[in-house]
Amino acid sequence: MTAAALPANSDRPHPGAGVPLRGLLPAELAAWVAAAGAPAYRAEQIFRWLHGQTVETVEEMVNVPAALRQALAEAHPLRPLAADVIQVARDGTRKLRWRTYDGRAIESVLIPDDDADRNRLTLCVSSQVGCAIDCRFCATATLGFGRHLGADEIVEQIYRAAALAGRRPTNLVFMGMGEPLHNYDNLTRALALLEHPWGAAFSPRRITVSTAGLVSGIDKLAAEKSVAGQGSAPNLAISLNATTDAVRDRIMPINKRWPIAALLDAARRFPLSHGRRVTFEYVMLGGVNDSDADADRLPGLLRGIPSKVNLIPWNGFEGPEFVRPPAERIRTFQERLRAAGVAVYIRSPRGDDIDAACGQLAARPIDSGTLGGSPRPPATDSATQSAASSTRSMPAGGLATIRPWRPTTS
Repeated sequence: MTAAALPANSDRPHPGAGVPLRGLLPAELAAWVAAAGAPAYRAEQIFRWLHGQTVETVEEMVNVPAALRQALAEAHPLRPLAADVIQVARDGTRKLRWRTYDGRAIESVLIPDDDADRNRLTLCVSSQVGCAIDCRFCATATLGFGRHLGADEIVEQIYRAAALAGRRPTNLVFMGMGEPLHNYDNLTRALALLEHPWGAAFSPRRITVSTAGLVSGIDKLAAEKSVAGQGSAPNLAISLNATTDAVRDRIMPINKRWPIAALLDAARRFPLSHGRRVTFEYVMLGGVNDSDADADRLPGLLRGIPSKVNLIPWNGFEGPEFVRPPAERIRTFQERLRAAGVAVYIRSPRGDDIDAACGQLAARPIDSGTLGGSPRPPATDSATQSAASSTRSMPAGGLATIRPWRPTTS
């Protein structure tokens, strides 16, 4: 689907009116509290309960008067996500399926760092039910567009994943289901909530927003510079995946609206604070975009943009006729980029045995004999048997309540 045909961002309530409780900004909470005749400090109390303690019901706000809690719940209901299924991959990646208040399925992915000493935990966050962009190599695109997620549904993925992990994610990447910049209003509202010092207080430097190339959204985010008034925008990642418009038109129809030159101009305009770079994601498709000529064209395209390139071996799913290039071809592509002075990395697939890797999220049906639709690997020895058993799908009844969580500011 081209950008001209994108469904409208219809989730634009008047400030505070009709917004679910966990989606209210501090100023909107303050306005509601004032209108209710309550002291001003109640707004901070309520916000901290919602985004620090991450309560699931207003009854848990024990230092807020019962009458005020009741009025708040009537004016702005909570819409908690219902935990559906958790899958654990052999590499420790966990795919978390949630059900929204209207029964839609969305997925988030918890990704531990390969290097345990770095102690990093990345959460891949969804912004929509399905996706309208129609990238040919992405499983989410096969779902079509369902609806935008509200800001409350976006931030709750983070809070509930943190409760499951027993720790705060160190990095948030908006690379799950959906095109974040298509859901711009709810995305930026969620960022403001996540960055606010009364709540989780995430640094924008720890948040990455990925886009398939919505130039209008990139420019709008650049113009705001700081979503939460903290002086910087989140990190920007661009899914490029081709070095010619002919190829990108075929695999990413959005390119017909904003071709490569327009997209890269938007990247050049994006504000970057000291030491930060734009990340260009490049999904490697055998025989499509992995030639030496592609490797030789890419440095010229990126000239003048502080950037790095992540090469992503295509993560397959049933349907498209793409193939992952051989490892040697990917390494050769990387070496040609390095020789031209490009900072380039090969991103190892994480969680691909449970369809949790980049481009595989599609909320597929799961049965006891498969891992997200893929055959269970054979168990040939005790170690392998143990690893294979760790990939079983599990009901998520233990996540019915968000555990109290006190975020730090690190």
